[in-house]
Amino acid sequence: MRTVVGGLLAVLITACSPLPAAPTQVKPPHSGPITADQPGNPGTVVPPPAPRPAAEGPCRYLPAAAVQIANGQRVAAVRISETGPDQPYPACFFLAGNGTVQLRTWVVVATPAVARATVDAAAPVATSDLAELPGGWSGGSRPTAEGAVFAVSRGGTAVVITTNQHQTISARRVADQVIAALGL
Repeated sequence: MRTVVGGLLAVLITACSPLPAAPTQVKPPHSGPITADQPGNPGTVVPPPAPRPAAEGPCRYLPAAAVQIANGQRVAAVRISETGPDQPYPACFFLAGNGTVQLRTWVVVATPAVARATVDAAAPVATSDLAELPGGWSGGSRPTAEGAVFAVSRGGTAVVITTNQHQTISARRVADQVIAALGL
């Protein structure tokens, strides 16, 4: 009996003792975009193509009067993009008197990775100012050659606002209004 118990005890001690570990190389976590050349990743996360106007408005979630107040210009016309199962909210294009787009709203509903890629394409996190809104929305904002952009995401939803104004404050105000109006 002592031999059996002693043998079992020896097996348990051996099984519970740590094994010598081979030296491992610790890599820092990846913080950039997912690309095809990284092992284990099937490909690059690509944002959807930018929307294009397809029909006359109105924008069902943002009135032209609100854009006039936020952007400081009269809205001459509104155009909207197509919708579909993968694009439930139309992008809205608010036109200035000369026919150019003064403000565009774009709501992307997809996976969290696609939403982040959409924001990073519009306002690259590495080169933009940090943009945050209440409720966990984050992304970037920056002036552009044509005006400014304010882009944020939360979960699988991205909200991207572009304006012909060179300050991002009007785009931020519109993003707040869009998120509230859609209950995002």
